[in-house]
Amino acid sequence: MHIPDGFVSLPVAAATGIASAAAVAVSLARSREAYGIRQAPILGLTTAFIFAAQMINFPVAGGTSGHLLGGTLAAVMLGSPWAGTLCIATVLIIQAILFADGGITALGANVFNMGVIGVWVGWTLTQVLQRLLGGSRSRLPLAAGIAAGVSVVPAAVFCAIQLVLSGTAAPNLVLPAMSGVHILIGVGEGIITGGVLSYLATARPDLLPGEQPQLDKWVVPVVSVLLIAGVLSLAASGWPDGLEKVAEDLGFIELADNVRVPVPTPFADYGIEGLGPVGTSIAGILGSGASFGVAFGLAQLVKPKDA
Repeated sequence: MHIPDGFVSLPVAAATGIASAAAVAVSLARSREAYGIRQAPILGLTTAFIFAAQMINFPVAGGTSGHLLGGTLAAVMLGSPWAGTLCIATVLIIQAILFADGGITALGANVFNMGVIGVWVGWTLTQVLQRLLGGSRSRLPLAAGIAAGVSVVPAAVFCAIQLVLSGTAAPNLVLPAMSGVHILIGVGEGIITGGVLSYLATARPDLLPGEQPQLDKWVVPVVSVLLIAGVLSLAASGWPDGLEKVAEDLGFIELADNVRVPVPTPFADYGIEGLGPVGTSIAGILGSGASFGVAFGLAQLVKPKDA
């Protein structure tokens, strides 16, 4: 669902940029009191994991692929939607600047859709479902999985609205197209989210909030992130993602080719020129490392002085 340069108009880009900057600023301020962000290593590992997981596109119907958005997963793992917003915003900024995944001019729109709408819809719905299911921690993977799957659709709807306001596509075409394909992608989002949380609740409760005051063991989570970014990413589906497929079907995909933002992207398309799959692995590992570093730095920046 990463909007490239050229899909949204300047007014829409400016408005979503201001809204997203405000959301990130408030998240930074509120995260001083949030459990998850006080623990810099866990915020860093969560952000690195989301980056790595987003490299893996999974196939859905009709020659379309999807990938994890991760907003609900990040918020639940960190115990805070504020920290979840920071996590997803960090991933999106690194993707745009280093990997040309999502446009620089559309960065505000992407952060708003995935880092604000996706995170907060998923987090709120998780809390509601947890109460309806009795509040047991054992039901958290189910609640978060359902919430994560549902959260993909509002994020897609907001993306479609931005395309409509930009004059890129007609509302009667783009709204049902984006909603329909992202319902299917949401199924994958829910399965991945529930599966990851089920594993963590059983094998690594120290990576979930409320269990231990700090990260217990580093080796397994770090190796897991490196394997996802460096190895499993090579198996990603080559089919266009939901937004790309809609853009192809509705005839506005070429708009992305009409804009050239003069920002160097050393690992465009998650690769290194001339290195083939090895370049993809190296780029994925470096991106995960950058995600960890930036998130770790943010946690150190905003943590309370007495923490």
